This record gives sequence, structure tokens and C-alpha cells, in this order.
Amino acid sequence: MFARLKSIYEFFKGVVPFRLQPAIITTIFLFVMLLLPVPEGLTPKSWALVAIFLTTILAIILKVMPIGVMAMMAMTIVALSQVTATSSRAAVADALASLSSPLIWLIVVAILISRGLKKTGLGSRVGLIFISQLGRKTVGIGYGLAFCELILAPFTPSNTARGGGIVHPIMKSIAGAFGSDPANGTERKMGTYLSLVNIHANTITSGMFITATAPNPLVVNYVARVTNQSFYLSWTDWALYMLVPGLTCLLLMPLVLSFISPPEVKSTPDAIGHAQRELKAMGPLSGKEWVMIGTFAMLLVLWANIPAMIFGPAFTLDPTAVAFLGLFTLIITGTIDWDDVLSEKSAWDTLIWFGALVMMAEQLNKTGVIAWFSDLLKGGILAAGMGWEAAAALLVLLFVFSHYFFASTTAHISAMMLAFLTVGVGIVPAAYVGLFLMMMIAGSTIMMTLTHYATGTSPIIFGSGYVSLAEWWKVGFIMCVGELIIYATLGAAWWKLLGIW
Repeated sequence: MFARLKSIYEFFKGVVPFRLQPAIITTIFLFVMLLLPVPEGLTPKSWALVAIFLTTILAIILKVMPIGVMAMMAMTIVALSQVTATSSRAAVADALASLSSPLIWLIVVAILISRGLKKTGLGSRVGLIFISQLGRKTVGIGYGLAFCELILAPFTPSNTARGGGIVHPIMKSIAGAFGSDPANGTERKMGTYLSLVNIHANTITSGMFITATAPNPLVVNYVARVTNQSFYLSWTDWALYMLVPGLTCLLLMPLVLSFISPPEVKSTPDAIGHAQRELKAMGPLSGKEWVMIGTFAMLLVLWANIPAMIFGPAFTLDPTAVAFLGLFTLIITGTIDWDDVLSEKSAWDTLIWFGALVMMAEQLNKTGVIAWFSDLLKGGILAAGMGWEAAAALLVLLFVFSHYFFASTTAHISAMMLAFLTVGVGIVPAAYVGLFLMMMIAGSTIMMTLTHYATGTSPIIFGSGYVSLAEWWKVGFIMCVGELIIYATLGAAWWKLLGIW
């Protein structure tokens, strides 16, 4: 009997388009959740929504299928089960409601715009320019990679595309030019150090702009919701609030890593020549690269609301409208074409999975699930007799370090952040709520440093073989703690100066 079941399992494992064992685990989990007694304080429909949401998160963590497929599964189940409404038409409307969210479209359009960085070669040129100026020492190359990340971050909401698709090939090219190759056992010459700079610059810059990584608008949405829209971060607000602590982390990071994981090769005068040769081969700036530069300048000016500052509030433009203007500019100038837009799979994938997760979060809030869970968490903290300072710190640390159990930043934020924010806002005195919120916002990207699966960029860089697993986790923990300290001290002082708390 057991042999028969095993053969059936092996057969289906080879023919189904998904990972069979995780799919079975996820399905069993869903049915177990649905069979459990409905907790006091929730309705049967709201508990069913919890089951669907947690099953979706589990499916994403276990990688049953691509995240977009899992999101579509959730939307389909919500629409068919009618857990959010009393009619099929209303349930479908609920399932699709978030696809019209301006925040989601801001990320989608920004991803489409960032395609121009690769197509025109401007992203690689920016990195090589920094290397040609700072590359006399290995640490200087590290700073060149970090500054390249900083320049590209406002326009590349896929931190994976930025760190893994643009900066990482530059880093590998430089390491290879100096004979640093894992295949030859020479990765520690400089490849290990540069790989660590690559990932940590990526995570730091991801926290400095709303448009630097896809989940950031979700964070904005949650913060606004728990404060009844009184603390809504615009693109400019986010960039200003994260400027000082984020820039400090970025400036210290290459130097700190040179002590934690020092490169064997310290002096690299040939790196400048290598970068200059690559730049010479690229030739002068092309017309399309100039269009990209002009478009980025326009986006920064409009996202920063400079016209409104000069001519009055009537000239304030929504960030999503500005993003559409930038995309249209690139299309009508031929910098990218419609086929580029249609073939940018990551943008349309983001629209689906992001829309589904936002939809479920909104419905969980609407049906009272978030309030119910928050009351449970708050009750546990109060029962422990903690002061609000210790409780707030515990919430931030639990949120950040629970990322060891997640392979998706988006899944982690979707599963936990709204509830943690709700509890914190309920415990922390009003005068200090702003500080708590900013630390949670900072933690949502700082946690990406921890593991080799913490964010999409991590497996790409780790897969190159330059950094061992033990080294990655050790450095990740040290950098995570260090960045939390910087945000809790220097960041807190900066936010105090800005009047956030």
C-alpha cells in the first residue's frame, strides 16, 4: 500500500506544474484552519478569510508556485467563497478592488521606467563612472558600488533588478578582472567583500525611497491606516525622513565591512583602468541615455513637489501621475517601446501579487480581524507588565528578526506589519507614536540584511559563490543590529528635529 502511494506521488510530482509536497502541506493547512472552531470575536466568514490569507502566505513562503500564481489563487478563492460579501458580484469587486490602487500602479510604472536603465546601458555606465573615480582601493570600489545603488534606487522599485541585474554584473566583472573567482578558491581576494557591499548597499538604499523596493508602498498604506490617514508619507516625506540615517548607514557600510570581512587585495589601481576601458567601449552618452537622464531629473523635480513650492498647491501632482508622465516620455521618444512595456514581466507580476496582498489586508481590517489579533497581542504585552518603551522595542525587534522565517519581504510585511503597528499605536503615548512608526518603517527594509533568502537580490548574489553561508549570516546579523542602532539614535534625533515626535 505504501509503495503504491509512493509511486502515485512520484508520478504526480513529475507532471504537475507546481511543487507537490509544499502544495499538499498548504492544502492540508487550509482545511485544518477551516475546520478549527471560530475564535471568539470573529465571524465564520472573517475566520475563513484568515485561513485564506495565512494559506496564501504559507504558499508564498514554501514557493508552491510563483508569487503571482499564489496571489491569483487567493483572489479566486475570495471571489468564489464570498467571504467578504453577500453576493458573487460584490465578492468579485472586493477581490479586484486593489488593482486600481495608485500606490500599486506607482510601483508598476516605476518598474517599467527602470527597464530603460538596462536597455540604454545607463545603469552600467553610472556604476563604471563611480568605479573609475573611486577604484584605487578595494574599499573605494565598494563605495563606487554603494553610490551607484544610491543613484539608481529612486527609479528602480525592483531592488532585485537593481542589485542583482545592474550592480552585481559590474561587481563580478571587477572581481574577475583581479582574479577573484570562487571556482579557483580566490573569492576572498576581493569578491567576498564586494559581494557583501553589493547586498548591503541594496538593502540600505531600499529603505531610503518609497520607489526603491516594491513593498514600501504597502508600508505607507499600513502606516496611514493605523493613524487614520494622519501620518501619510509622500515620496518626498519618505526620502527626507530616511536621508540622514540612511546616508549614514551607506557611508559607514563599506568601511565596516572592510573590517568584518576584509579583502585580501587592498590596493586596486588597475580597477580605474578597467572601468575606463569599459566606458570607452560604451562610447559617449547616446541620445537615449540623455533622454533617460532628463526623464529622471523631471521625475525627481515633480516627486519633490518643486513646482508646488514655487507656483502654489494647485501645481501639486500625485506621484503616480508623475510616474505615468515619465513612462509616456520614454515611450514617445523611443527610449523604450510598447513591446518593452508588454514584456516587462516583473511589472505585471507585481500588479497581481501586490494587488492581492493589499486586497486581503484591507478586507482583514474591514472584517475586524486585525483589531481582534491586535487586541490579543496587546493583551499579552500588558499581561507581561511591560512599560511602553520596552513593549515598543520588543515589537520592533520581533518584527525585524522574525524575518529569519520568511523568504519574501512582501509576505512578511503582509502577514505581520499591520497588526504590529496597530498594537504599537495603541500602547505608545501619542507624543512618541511617530518615533515608533519610523522605527517599524526602517525595520521593514533593515531585516533584508539577515539571510541569503531574505529578499530577491540575496539568492542572486549568494548564488555567485563569493560568500559562504556562515559569513553571510554573521555579517547580516551584525549589520542588522548596527543599522537598527543608527536609526534608533541618529535617526531618532533627526526625526525629532523634523517634528515627527
